[in-house]
Amino acid sequence: MLSELKIQRGLALPLVAMNLTWFVKVAVTTAFLGRLGELQLAGGTLGFTFANVTGFSVLNGLCGAMEPICGQAFGAKNFRLLHKTLLMAIILLLLTTLPVSFLWLNVDKILIHFGQKEDISAVAKTYLFYLLPDLVVTSLLCPLKAYLSSQSITIPIMFSSALALALHIPINIFLAKAKGIEGVSMAIWISDLIAAILLVLYVVVKENRKGEKWNEGGWWDQRVEDLLRLLKLSGPCCLTTCLEWWCYEILVLLTGRLQNAKQAVGVIAIVLNFDYLLYSVMLSLATCASTRLSNELGANRPVAAYQSAYVSLAVSTISGCFGALIMVGARGVWAPLFSHEKGIITGVKRMMLLMAVIEVVNFPLAVCGGIVRGTARPWLAMYANLGGFYLLALPLGVVLAFKAALGLSGLLIGLLVGMATCLALLLVMVVRIKWHEEADKAHILASDGNLETVNKTRICRMQQLYRDAGEQWSCSYVHSEYSSKKQAKQGSKVLGFPTCPAKLTLH
Repeated sequence: MLSELKIQRGLALPLVAMNLTWFVKVAVTTAFLGRLGELQLAGGTLGFTFANVTGFSVLNGLCGAMEPICGQAFGAKNFRLLHKTLLMAIILLLLTTLPVSFLWLNVDKILIHFGQKEDISAVAKTYLFYLLPDLVVTSLLCPLKAYLSSQSITIPIMFSSALALALHIPINIFLAKAKGIEGVSMAIWISDLIAAILLVLYVVVKENRKGEKWNEGGWWDQRVEDLLRLLKLSGPCCLTTCLEWWCYEILVLLTGRLQNAKQAVGVIAIVLNFDYLLYSVMLSLATCASTRLSNELGANRPVAAYQSAYVSLAVSTISGCFGALIMVGARGVWAPLFSHEKGIITGVKRMMLLMAVIEVVNFPLAVCGGIVRGTARPWLAMYANLGGFYLLALPLGVVLAFKAALGLSGLLIGLLVGMATCLALLLVMVVRIKWHEEADKAHILASDGNLETVNKTRICRMQQLYRDAGEQWSCSYVHSEYSSKKQAKQGSKVLGFPTCPAKLTLH
């Protein structure tokens, strides 16, 4: 367990740093928009929100399908599958940018249709027009990050993100002064392009070294089965991400319909800004859980996968409690950083207490999503999110906020109940996982469907489960994970191994 904890720490910390750079980048962009004027701030912020909801959430979600495929392929040392999955994911994301671009080019009409003012909508369209290249850059950057993180390579991702952030500030200073809001928008995709170029250089240089993975090939070895496998996983991964992102946006929209809406929207915006900081941590833990689990399943080590899953859950629970304590401790100093209005400061102090309870649930919920994604079953998280957020959280929040007159507290209580339900559903699913079966499925995935290899592996594992202490079984396919017959029987109960048939010939 301690060794697994050390592995996850080394994997998660760079991911946390990388995700935090995204938050800082958004804050820097918002600051430069604010310096241009109130109209530019409103239009640019609205445009960026629209971009997240309709574009970046979709691309990030689709890219989530790479985690189980690449993670399990790396565990099985199938580098050809790694290579062709990277290329297929880039092509899939590039194709997805076409309908997204159409939406962005018509954003002014969409916003006006939903009641936004024409001047703000026009600024939002200008902002998104100059942000269009970022769709192409993100279609390259996201798969590269997933490709490397699935191999537990996270340090280069962290350094490339940090360097891109460091250059983002001077680029903003120059372009904001020269081109106004167009320049602020351009600075985003330019800094993303820098990060993408750095990662491309890293992959090409490292994998072209003698004995590295480049010569394994597979880059253009795509089959229809490979594409269907990617599409089958990318849909649920995309919906899982989008359903959660959209729920928060709907929550903000509902807040705008409360009494004293101006103050309530200010309160929820400030509270969610702190939540975004913690979200960068929980997202890293979820990615770490998915990577570790898929690597171990691909390597045909169900015991190690089982341990990885429960270490991840334990870390997420502790992290959630710690994050809640930080939120409670910071509630007195956080609001004054954004506003000096007494009503907003008081509201933030009160809502951050409730939001702290939500974080205790949110952390393990995110990691449970990572676990089911690592087992290549992201639709479980999709159904849980659909039921918890949209069939329970939002309807209950509306009733409590408007019918019971609880206001913003009612919306957040509804969110808490919905998240707790999601967590309960996913925990049941995680506990019921049959780890040996998942290892077999992962081996099929990672070996491109070679059933003969999978069957040999299954027989060898059954031999090992029932060996006597001190006896040696000759098996060229899998190394033993148990040191005694007692451990084997315990493993069969926990992991769900089938009973070894009496007629099986052991050799």
